[in-house]
Amino acid sequence: MSDADTPQQPEAGPAPAPGQLTASHGHDRQSAAYKMAIGAIGIVFGDIGTSPLYAFRETFAGHHPLTVDQLHILGVVSLIFWSMTIVVTIKYVGLLMRADNKGQGGTLALVALISSYIARSKYGWIAVMLGVFATALFYGDSMITPAISVLSAVEGLTVVEAGFQPFVLPIALALLIGLFLIQKRGTAKVGALFAPIMILYFSVLAVLGVVHIVQSPEILIALNPWFAIQFFIADGTTAFLALGSVVLAVTGSEALYSDMGHFGRGAMRLSWFGFVMPCLLLNYFGQGAMIMGMEPAVAAEAIKNPFFILAPEVLRLPLVLLAATAAFIASQAVITGAFSVTHQAIQLGFIPRLSIRHTSETEQGQIYIPFINWALLVAVVVLVLNFQTSSNLAAAYGIAVTGAMLIDTCLIAVLVAMVWRWKWWVWMPVVFGFFIIDGAYFAANITKVPDGGWFPLAIGAVAFTLLTTWARGRKLMRERMAEVELPLDIFAKSAHASTQRVPGTAIFMSAATSGVPSALLHNIKHNKVLHERVVVLTVNIADVPYVDPEERIGITDLGQGFYRLVLNYGFMEETDIPSALKQSGKCGGKFDMMQTSFFLSRQTLLPSKNPGMALWRERLFSWMLRNAATPMDFFRLPTNRVVELGSQLEI
Repeated sequence: MSDADTPQQPEAGPAPAPGQLTASHGHDRQSAAYKMAIGAIGIVFGDIGTSPLYAFRETFAGHHPLTVDQLHILGVVSLIFWSMTIVVTIKYVGLLMRADNKGQGGTLALVALISSYIARSKYGWIAVMLGVFATALFYGDSMITPAISVLSAVEGLTVVEAGFQPFVLPIALALLIGLFLIQKRGTAKVGALFAPIMILYFSVLAVLGVVHIVQSPEILIALNPWFAIQFFIADGTTAFLALGSVVLAVTGSEALYSDMGHFGRGAMRLSWFGFVMPCLLLNYFGQGAMIMGMEPAVAAEAIKNPFFILAPEVLRLPLVLLAATAAFIASQAVITGAFSVTHQAIQLGFIPRLSIRHTSETEQGQIYIPFINWALLVAVVVLVLNFQTSSNLAAAYGIAVTGAMLIDTCLIAVLVAMVWRWKWWVWMPVVFGFFIIDGAYFAANITKVPDGGWFPLAIGAVAFTLLTTWARGRKLMRERMAEVELPLDIFAKSAHASTQRVPGTAIFMSAATSGVPSALLHNIKHNKVLHERVVVLTVNIADVPYVDPEERIGITDLGQGFYRLVLNYGFMEETDIPSALKQSGKCGGKFDMMQTSFFLSRQTLLPSKNPGMALWRERLFSWMLRNAATPMDFFRLPTNRVVELGSQLEI
């Protein structure tokens, strides 16, 4: 073989330096983290990012006004700084983000994590109830957030020109109605614009703040917590009431924890520490510096809407438009969060099945729930028409947020003591400190109840009643059905010998992993036949967000053509039964949907002499059961292959 015919080997280059390859992979990971961090800025931080529109203003011009002087300005700015540091940075970003349930965050994910450790404890139900109540409060918060964010942004028009006042309410309502109308189209395309707009918005916040800090640098002494303490020493009662408005600066903290699963802990922390927190603080300090540098008479007028007065007069209209866009994005994130929380609650058994539509073919988490969307729209419109101004809405805002924050602290106590098992002398001071701070915020907001704070509490109470009634009713139903159930293996042997078999596959849906479904009993009773292959199918929702694909399917061959099939899903996954059946080849062969019939049980509840619930709750549960979405939609069953068989049941 000639040299020309010899394959040419590449010349050996210098050996890579130790760590060179790792550095390359590290660069890729770092680049991905930056992209995720930018995405988080567009999606997650809108709620807390729009707080500068009204938080600082409300502490001075709200329902408990403060004198606009140096003592109060420095005290309020110091309180905002340390609230953001302790509540958002230390509690949520620092501590709670470590409490992920397989990468997912949020109150329900935290409760599921805790329950897996203390479910058998006699106190386990308390943690579950706390999580359910926090979820109930979230719905009240998700109604007020769009209303106050959009309304406060549109009110900036009155700073540009006082004559715009009559148009504020119609414009805000038009924006909010339009926001809810576009939900069914999905947010993937709009979402691509969120990050650049929010980056611009936060950058503008920072620039406006820096301009005024440079003019009055003495505001920076508010970094010293002594000025917050001095505020309480000099004016204790007023300072305590001011906490009800100061806490508005940290609304949206829960979103940081809830959305951790979408972006990851590292990206969220990078966004917060590297960009969002500095921009917010610069703006709050800038508002304080501007007011402190004004003459008393001018300051008293400017404090009515200090955010927009930060900008030169020629730039105020563009700032209003930018703020309205940011408020629109923040509201979008809250609505999407309501869809996600509802989906989790359905999977965990606290809410009846609702019609869920997927708005993206590639992103599983992008969903649209019509009932939640229209319920939120009605509530938001009623709020705007009833409260009229963002200042009035601020009186209703905060109590749901602080209630949820206080519940999170209770769950943190259980987490560090019983799950992480910290030493008592470590966790007690930490938890006690959080309880003092969150308790003070909640107590200050209790004073808002007569002025509108009753609304989120009422919504929370209604939601809590519905959630617990549904969970309790389902439990009672399963217990009553278990009392009369027959063992499936014994039934299979007797039915095979006494019943005619017909071609095809019958899948009987069952809520329990044992016993014979009532639909199967009724099918034999009325039709007197069995299919060649009979599958009793149970969908099991685990206390984890996602289940490994290898653990998705569990099959038990009972003989005589009978099978028990269990499909395992996480509480954030979609229950697509036909798709799962295509992956199951060990259940007597492949499933042909055209040769498969799905049999569903539909129970009708009857009054019971010994009810497991109060009669009014039993009627409420019966109403919820009748109006729940059909399993065909929820489990994505082919509608032309479904048979429903009814039965009566006492609970």
